[in-house]
Amino acid sequence: MVTGGAGFLGSHLCERLLAGGDEVVCVDDFSTGRAENIAHLLDLPGFRFQLQDVTQGLDVPGPVDAVYHLASPASPADYLRLPLETLLVGSYGTRNALELARRSGAGFLLTSTSEVYGSPQVHPQPESYWGNVNPIGPRSVYDEAKRFGEAITMAYRRTHGVRTTIVRLFNTYGPRLRADDGRAVPAFITQALEGRDLTVTGDGGQTRSLCYVDDLVEGLVLAMGSGHSGPINLGNPTEVTMGELALAIRDLCGSSSRLTFVARPQDDPQQRRPDIRAAREELGWAPRTSLEDGLRRTIAWFRDTADAGLPAHRGEAATALA
Repeated sequence: MVTGGAGFLGSHLCERLLAGGDEVVCVDDFSTGRAENIAHLLDLPGFRFQLQDVTQGLDVPGPVDAVYHLASPASPADYLRLPLETLLVGSYGTRNALELARRSGAGFLLTSTSEVYGSPQVHPQPESYWGNVNPIGPRSVYDEAKRFGEAITMAYRRTHGVRTTIVRLFNTYGPRLRADDGRAVPAFITQALEGRDLTVTGDGGQTRSLCYVDDLVEGLVLAMGSGHSGPINLGNPTEVTMGELALAIRDLCGSSSRLTFVARPQDDPQQRRPDIRAAREELGWAPRTSLEDGLRRTIAWFRDTADAGLPAHRGEAATALA
């Protein structure tokens, strides 16, 4: 089972599991996921879609071997628009997914986030770092939902013996990102392709580490099979400033767009880079796709989507990546 399976990351995970011979139940309520992300999977043998809000309960007929819990708004625009829903899916939704795993004797993987580190005072961020999070700021609805998700996941492991794994995902990008979801990569691409100014927050000096979606999904599958409790960081340790990212995307798009600078959101981290030693040692995992190659693939998808006349999702001011 993949909760949030019609989302950006979830749909790629469903594809990877099907390609590996697994049967997949994709659960989503389309609050942030999109039907078109999984339309090409609906007729494949072994794939089943279940329209369901995981905060209201979670059940499927037949045996379940693994529960990948990805359901949650994950971009700034989404979790700021859906603050209560974000908190509920991190709490009730995670409990319901854990209960399904407990009843089924299934493995359980929680996709947590680098946001649990907040605005880090340790760089790069190892899993042992407890973070620097503002618990009452606007971003806290996502940060604290994931922190609670980690806590209840470990409680189920200790109390009920559920085979759980926690992974902390750093910034991920690739095809199927919504241009209007508030993340910098799709916003910059859309702006560059349309010849509009690229809106960079702050002075553009803040950094992120960007992992291509195919690499990240492979890490999820390896983590589920590892038996390691985690948390384990999954992300690309190559760091880039937002200004550098905007220029790289502009050049790869062949655009003459200018960079303009806007105010940074509250509690926006200044720097973000994962320490991935645990992923290398415990999973044998490291990202393989260079930023240039990943951006080229992502830009090509955005171009093809626009050329095909699919619904437009305009990218406006890029906020901090989530």
